[in-house]
Amino acid sequence: MNSLSKDISTFLKYLSNEKRYPNNTIISYSNDLKRYNDFIRSKKINYLTINKEEIRFFLKYLDEKKLSKNSISRTLSSLRNFYAFLILEGKVQNNQFKLIKNPKKEKKLPNFLQPNEMMQILETLASETPLEKRNRLIIELLYATGIRVSELANISLNDININDYEIKVKGKGSKDRIVYFGEYAKKYLDDYITNSRSVLKSSKTTDKLLLNKDGGNLTVRSIENIVNKVVDEAALKHKISPHVLRHTFATDMLNNGADLKSVQELLGHSSLSTTQIYTHITNERLRNVYLKSFPRQ
Repeated sequence: MNSLSKDISTFLKYLSNEKRYPNNTIISYSNDLKRYNDFIRSKKINYLTINKEEIRFFLKYLDEKKLSKNSISRTLSSLRNFYAFLILEGKVQNNQFKLIKNPKKEKKLPNFLQPNEMMQILETLASETPLEKRNRLIIELLYATGIRVSELANISLNDININDYEIKVKGKGSKDRIVYFGEYAKKYLDDYITNSRSVLKSSKTTDKLLLNKDGGNLTVRSIENIVNKVVDEAALKHKISPHVLRHTFATDMLNNGADLKSVQELLGHSSLSTTQIYTHITNERLRNVYLKSFPRQ
């Protein structure tokens, strides 16, 4: 075992025993540092005196291995922490990796449903039994309001103002906001509260809107499983997560004339830049419409 391998091993033990990092995080660090160790050995570089130019060679090495920008950023973060540890151990005096900027993050466009796919899901939903009515309401509310699954699971009856078509939800950072729903969601909400929730409710005391078959609170995981089952029954060509309904809500709002600031507030984003990802989707849609429609191509 070379000196770098020994220092990496000591560092990983430090993260596990002293810092109490979870096992998955330790594995990520281990993978990043193994890649670094391979590079150092192949190029015969002294890791204790590595300079900016040699680090740039390392970044080129990662790029040639087809690592994504996000993976390269994570590797740099691992190495910054590793060299901070080496400073504590008195093995180096400077952390050269602090002088290196991360590559710009790749922004992945969120998945969303086309209008015909959303209709395909809604048309396959049965709503006869209390559980079917609850499941229908889950889909309707996720799509109509754009709320997160965790926010949906936490809605209480007192949070709902059915006559004003609004719900108070508690978002990230325990910030309350008001979201709205339309006639379709109101119809299924009214029906569920009036005819189904009381059937599901057992002797358990709960004011949560959504209940499981035993009358207890419906969990986030249960809601995710319900959405997955509904999507499977709709036989869509691709898998979707419950969060895709949130993306679909935002995309449909912007496509139908909503301004970005309003969508930000409805989604509960703290920063407008987070919401701006949806403009890329709508811009791409407009581009495709143009390419299909403009005669002089």
